[in-house]
Amino acid sequence: MGGVEDDEPASKRMKLSSEELIHLSNGSTVKESIVGSSRDLMARPLQSDGGEEVVGSKGVIKKVEFVRIIAKALYSLGYIRSGAHLEEESGIALHSSIINVFMRQVLEGDWDESVATLHNIGLTDEMTIKSASFLILEQKFFEFLDEEKVMDALKTLRTEISPLCINHSRVRELSLSIVSPSHCFPVRSPKQDTSRARSRTKLLEELQKLLPPTVMIPERRLEHLVEQALGLQRDACMFHNSFDEEISLFADHQCARDQIPSYALQVDANGISLKHKLSGHQKPVSSVSWSPDDHQLLTCGVEEVVRRWDASSGECLSVYEKAGLGMVSCGWSPDGKWIFSGVNDKSISMWELDGRELECWKGQRTLKISDLEITSDGKQIISICRETAILLLDREAKVERFIEEDQTITSFSLSRDNRFLLVNLLNQEIHLWSIEDDLKLVSKYRGHKRTRFIIRSCFGGLEQAFVASGSEDSLVYIWHRGTGELVEALPGHSGAVNCVSWNPTNPHMLASASDDRTIRIWGLNNLSAKQKDIHGNGIHYSNGGT
Repeated sequence: MGGVEDDEPASKRMKLSSEELIHLSNGSTVKESIVGSSRDLMARPLQSDGGEEVVGSKGVIKKVEFVRIIAKALYSLGYIRSGAHLEEESGIALHSSIINVFMRQVLEGDWDESVATLHNIGLTDEMTIKSASFLILEQKFFEFLDEEKVMDALKTLRTEISPLCINHSRVRELSLSIVSPSHCFPVRSPKQDTSRARSRTKLLEELQKLLPPTVMIPERRLEHLVEQALGLQRDACMFHNSFDEEISLFADHQCARDQIPSYALQVDANGISLKHKLSGHQKPVSSVSWSPDDHQLLTCGVEEVVRRWDASSGECLSVYEKAGLGMVSCGWSPDGKWIFSGVNDKSISMWELDGRELECWKGQRTLKISDLEITSDGKQIISICRETAILLLDREAKVERFIEEDQTITSFSLSRDNRFLLVNLLNQEIHLWSIEDDLKLVSKYRGHKRTRFIIRSCFGGLEQAFVASGSEDSLVYIWHRGTGELVEALPGHSGAVNCVSWNPTNPHMLASASDDRTIRIWGLNNLSAKQKDIHGNGIHYSNGGT
């Protein structure tokens, strides 16, 4: 699928006023008439495929494409004369003569001529021609209705649009709009030509998206390429972790190591004040989960009950229990209206806040001691169901998916965007799984130590571009999520680091909890780094991320 072009410079082609159609996005109208028929105009190639001139050190940028994209950008920025001068001096036309004629015909409302020109452009895909013709004739149809020429609109529908034999549902809508104009779209006012011209400009933009880019260059193509290049540089930067970092076009982007939290800002041992002592569990507490609004707290005893507490008063609001069974994990729904619990009969229960059980998923759903996560849309429940498998249960579609590992799973952590899962294994590896569509192992992280205890990891940093983990060698490990490279191994603790949690709103702050009975808050050496407001989903049940 493609088109042919014209190698005539701006001075040799049919002159088009700068106010007319060179800069399509300004919604301008056509002022000059077209001489001759489009059937006499056939586009010619700008240059032969065999000997195309290239620019750049790698020899992959075709000069003709490069110049045309620059000219398109100049016109889009409003530099009309500069764009015309570039065409003139380079001898490379932004559009061929036949494309310029086609654009003018559309803007002037010469519908029959524009459809005829469309067939002469040189397109090879029949469906593209039909779809473009449909858009043009649809515009013709609506303008007849605007002018209250109902019979002409009906004739266009019957003799021109319907024979295209595409988009049948849309054809039915157009038929209904004749009977009831408000059924399809509000009929535009025909009082001013400017309103119809803006509509035609919009039509031209839609045609531009439909036609091959070699025929009509997409809007903002140069901006898209530059943004794509900057994004690739940012993603390749191992230390990129700052909101304030300005990525410049003048130099390749590379952040310094000081963007990673590696300085102990605060060590809390005895300096934390006790607000409430929540008493009531008869067995050790295995999990704690804050409500999405931070006003309530869930606690779960080891194979005992789940309790819901008022965080302000310390009052126990509800107790969730099942006769003869014990709870092993707990978590909130994203809206805070329900809670979920893992049960020691390997099932998962869903509860009303008042303690009434709504639903129970029986079978091999969870282990006796297991992490429990709920995606932010509330649709999926995630739990360790076997020693080497994680269950992803879609509670609405009632579909089960499983992440299967070769090693025993000790814990896992869900990313804020619900697309990835960090899985900690007994063999001192952390696996990153993509869970958005098909389950796929994306990356592995190694280096931390785990021989006896459950060690937890977490996502963190700007756009959660990093993975952090505790370790039994008293270090905090940080990897770049995309490359898997170890970025930092932070010393400071004197005992095993069991858990880490990256601040969800400040990418420069990380907390770690250790057997040395301290919690360390890690930040930047340069304390002038500014914190900007980013809101996570407020749900992280395993590593205390909220």
